Amino acid sequence: MSSNVTAVSYGVNLSLPEVEQLRRSLAEAGLAIGTETTTGDGRFSVYSADCTLPLPLTEAGLAGIRQSVAAVGIEGINTAVVPAALRQAPRKFLIMDVDSTLIRQEVIELLAAYAGKREEVTAVTEAAMRGELDFAQSLHARVAVLAGLPADVVDSVRAEVTLSDGAAELVAAFKAAGHAVAVVSGGFNQILRPIAEGLGLDYWIANELEIVDGALTGKVLGDVVDRAAKEKYLREWAAAEGIPMEHTIAVGDGANDLDMLGAAGIGVAFNAKPAVRAVADAAVDMPYLDAVRHIAGV
Repeated sequence: MSSNVTAVSYGVNLSLPEVEQLRRSLAEAGLAIGTETTTGDGRFSVYSADCTLPLPLTEAGLAGIRQSVAAVGIEGINTAVVPAALRQAPRKFLIMDVDSTLIRQEVIELLAAYAGKREEVTAVTEAAMRGELDFAQSLHARVAVLAGLPADVVDSVRAEVTLSDGAAELVAAFKAAGHAVAVVSGGFNQILRPIAEGLGLDYWIANELEIVDGALTGKVLGDVVDRAAKEKYLREWAAAEGIPMEHTIAVGDGANDLDMLGAAGIGVAFNAKPAVRAVADAAVDMPYLDAVRHIAGV
């Protein structure tokens, strides 16, 4: 019984010698190469090869193939090995982190700048994203410095937020193909709401900043959206759409995303912290978020 996977390589520019090197790495990993395609959109190039394995595909076997291909290490090029069943699924579920993934910024740092605490908060954020601090505790500590700020700083910060390159294109491609798209964020609903509505996302959630008498209180309402919550929402929303977990794609950059990356059919580290990149199924080490659509076959 054989198994089918697709190897997708993506970089700013894929030369013919690099494609040949990729072919060799796939063959050395035990993959029989079938149909190949090479495309480009002016920003990055994509090489994909439909491959066959002589044995049934197991989780351990897939991990071994990914390690073998990654060991080739062509600078500036990432390769994802994706089960054919995921790429060919009639409906897929894409879930993404927001700060430093869907958007370029870390919103808590933008807010903290208005309190004169940006450097202090940035240091805590980076430690939390590396997994060195409990996320919920670190969030409460960072939000506390916002106490007393006028609520209209939220509007000012919202105006500073920009989507990552390719974010709108990625969402539009998934939606046009009939797939479901969600984001889950350790950030804040007040910032995320207009972004989510503008992109036409199917599901979205973040933390809620408490505002009393026109000012931030330095607290968030309800349970913090942490790494466990992100996985929970992935499972709940995929089930609501009738999409099996093996047909889900999760994208994130920090330790707070690890649970959903591990639970999804494929977890993609986007310009991620080393600890996240080391355990993700695939990595995108370029500024173009829409590289994910090529991994997913959309």
